[in-house]
Amino acid sequence: MIGVFDSGLGGLSVLAAIARALPRADLTYFADSAYVPYGERDDAFIRARALAIGQHLVDRGCRVLVVACNTATAVAATACREHFPGVPVVGVEPGVKPAAASSLNRHIAVLATSATARSERLARLIRQHATGVRVDVEACPGWATRVESLQQNDPAFIAEARARLEPLLAAGADRIVLGCTHYTFLAPTLKTLIDGRAQLVDVADAVGRQCVRRAGGIARGDGQLELLASAQPERLQNMLPALGLDWLAQHAVAPAQHVDV
Repeated sequence: MIGVFDSGLGGLSVLAAIARALPRADLTYFADSAYVPYGERDDAFIRARALAIGQHLVDRGCRVLVVACNTATAVAATACREHFPGVPVVGVEPGVKPAAASSLNRHIAVLATSATARSERLARLIRQHATGVRVDVEACPGWATRVESLQQNDPAFIAEARARLEPLLAAGADRIVLGCTHYTFLAPTLKTLIDGRAQLVDVADAVGRQCVRRAGGIARGDGQLELLASAQPERLQNMLPALGLDWLAQHAVAPAQHVDV
């Protein structure tokens, strides 16, 4: 079984990519809804939550852990690997490398939560993979909450997103990296605002491919999905079709469960 977790709904974009890549794998998804979003919380809190959830998933039988959250990956992926040495831990990192490699203008931008924007992990990615490329990092507080409340098309959000994107585009950024898994669900709105002037770079499918490499025999199951949440499990259940993931909901073996972690 593969365990996937995020602070809320954003990791569902990664879960969907894994399910497409490994249709026979049994999957467990944990939404830490009691503490969503992670992006505005301090590092120690995020690290503690990641370790507690990881332990719970391992105790349930998960043999691969996917940290389906850019913020939690940046802050806690190393701690998870140290704490669970026998369990492969797959993280989610902003697609700086593919964006920098494909940028024609040698200018990219990264949209991220506040925690990811300030993280050493993102700074290291930029140093390693974007030599000679201008990288603008734009913190976008509140955007994950927009997804959680299904406000992707709210006029206030559209105005805010335009105000953040226009200076980046005017400066010549031709690759816009989605540095939070929640932002995948904002992509249709962002594409409309960008209007062909740049390309969005998402890494959900790359995480799916990494799971293929790391899962081995774990990928041969019944294709079942277990849904867990630290608060409002019924909301997690209902959000799957609301986010266009009806096909994924059909794999759930039972209604989403509340779990105290």
